[in-house]
Amino acid sequence: MSFSSMYVSFMASARLILLFAAYATTVPMVHAQVDTFEFQTAEQQQRFRQLSDELRCPMCQNTNLSGSSGGVAEDLRREIHRMILEGMTNTEIERFMFERYGDFIFYKPRLRMETLFLWFGPLIFLLIGGAAAIVVSRKAGETEKRNPRLDNAQREKLQALLKAKG
Repeated sequence: MSFSSMYVSFMASARLILLFAAYATTVPMVHAQVDTFEFQTAEQQQRFRQLSDELRCPMCQNTNLSGSSGGVAEDLRREIHRMILEGMTNTEIERFMFERYGDFIFYKPRLRMETLFLWFGPLIFLLIGGAAAIVVSRKAGETEKRNPRLDNAQREKLQALLKAKG
């Protein structure tokens, strides 16, 4: 097989791989589902967007409802749409979601007894780390002050020991 025929074969394979990659990345976009909800006012539509952006999909680990294509997220978006049209407030909708899914549904969990560590844990760890750094720094300073200098006789004895060992 000549070099030119190997080159042509390689280029054909590369084109097939590029075509497959292009197809694989566009197929999911073609099949992505888009919700179309009708609202009576622009304010209702804004509330829907705000709520679906602030609430997390219970099925998708870290995706909000508006960014998830999962079935659960689709159902929850429909539920939010229904509740908005029924005249429920954002607080009532959030309460409904909390009762059904717990704190996980919120990207920013509510400040309650159960979530105190979640809110203040990083600050506690930062204070503990800072205190530990201060203690270690002070002990290192004290150790430097306590280390006595060797006099000439001690230095000669140490050198003799090192020569005998080495």
